[in-house]
Amino acid sequence: MDKKNNLTIILCWFLVFGLLFGLYGCGTISKIGSQLTSRLEKEVSKKADKEEEEDLATLLREAERLFNRGSYDLAYEYYKKISDMYPGSPQAILAELRMADSKFWAGEYLEALSLYESFEKFYPNNEAIPYVIFQIGTCYYKLKLSYDRDQSYAKKAIETYERLLQNYPKSPYRAEAAKRIKELREQLATHEFYVAQFYYKLGYYRAAYNRVLYILNNFSGTNIYQQAQKVAPLYYQKALLETKELAEGTKKDFWGDRFP
Repeated sequence: MDKKNNLTIILCWFLVFGLLFGLYGCGTISKIGSQLTSRLEKEVSKKADKEEEEDLATLLREAERLFNRGSYDLAYEYYKKISDMYPGSPQAILAELRMADSKFWAGEYLEALSLYESFEKFYPNNEAIPYVIFQIGTCYYKLKLSYDRDQSYAKKAIETYERLLQNYPKSPYRAEAAKRIKELREQLATHEFYVAQFYYKLGYYRAAYNRVLYILNNFSGTNIYQQAQKVAPLYYQKALLETKELAEGTKKDFWGDRFP
């Protein structure tokens, strides 16, 4: 009886192994294993993505907290970390813009300028571009020097604000941009008049008149324009006199020496 039972058990095992080998032969076991592996990989991937999203959200919240607190240097480091760790993501693009904002509000206008210009270059169709252009102009505006010094930054600010008004006439920044353009034009006119007076005092009347003429041709609507109108006849007469003296060889310089 025991022998009969043992024989039955052995036959059962043979049937099981035969069935398994048959399944394997037709690829069923392989497919089941592949499906289980794929499902497991998806679950792991979902978990990793969720953890990554949580890490990214945590970094962004901390960066914003630091920025709003006025800790711009620390905020910049957090934004840079987001940009480096999650390139191409919407959060990384936002972080790049906020890096520029951090430098701007820290008073580091040259660094901010470079970052804003880089953002505009790489994301020209981003919805924040009107703001970025305004901020580029504002960096130049902040960097401008007094009227008696070089006016390169003031000119750049005007060019940038005018580009904003031309390309984005409905921008919420248009009113402030227009106001600053008017202010900067007044400064440029003041600079030209300052140089004109300087030349006049030195006796270089033709150079002085050219500066006054430049004001009359380019800065109508400014307060300096009216002053330039008043002195223009006198400067013109002096310029004619200087031209005559130069032709006759009787022109003298500021120190009374013969003009070369």
